[in-house]
Amino acid sequence: MRAVLVGFMGSGKTTIGQLLAKELQVSHVDLDQIIVEFAGKSINDIFAQAGEQTFRRLEHELLQQQLAKDGILSTGGGTPMLDANLKLLQNSSAPIILLEASTQTITRRVKDEGGRPLVNRLTSSELANLKQSRDTLYYKCADWVVKTDQRTPQEIIAEILPKLVV
Repeated sequence: MRAVLVGFMGSGKTTIGQLLAKELQVSHVDLDQIIVEFAGKSINDIFAQAGEQTFRRLEHELLQQQLAKDGILSTGGGTPMLDANLKLLQNSSAPIILLEASTQTITRRVKDEGGRPLVNRLTSSELANLKQSRDTLYYKCADWVVKTDQRTPQEIIAEILPKLVV
């Protein structure tokens, strides 16, 4: 059993990924966490010390490895930005599930979190513009979309599970 979750930061990829994996009795991998473990530093530190290009290159290498494994993979919010990553996702045999949330929901979910380099430096209007530009890429690789606004994780899981267990 394999599935990949994509979506903007704060859309619920990690939370839903963990719950799906538990329900399906498979492993869950958070791509950002794998990057942190591999690099031995936080995503903020990777961005600050090596730059976004280095982060995206590392993300690509680890995405390629993880797509070959069973389980639920939660990608980073910017994963499909790199054309090579978008192609990997589009060509993956695993179903790609887009978790969609409004900018207001995302802002509410991530405003108090550290470890999100973009949230720390963008205004709410810049965040909305970034989300809009990324939405196009998410839709290019997604097999289906699940709205997460004003829904509990259990409601979201209940929508996804029947599509995965066929």
